[in-house]
Amino acid sequence: MEFTITVPTIACEVCGQTITKAIQNHDQKAQVAVDIPSKVVSIQTTLSETALKNIITEAGHTPA
Repeated sequence: MEFTITVPTIACEVCGQTITKAIQNHDQKAQVAVDIPSKVVSIQTTLSETALKNIITEAGHTPA
């Protein structure tokens, strides 16, 4: 499934890398694209949206 999640706390490339790594630790095949200026994360994964938001939160960010 594909999800688009707004993460207002994304501020830089490192933030995007942190979120990408956290998601891929739970789903190695996940495709993650982070658009830093718009603060949007697009994810193609087998994980649920709830799981993704929890992972992003655990990585230190706050999904909208």
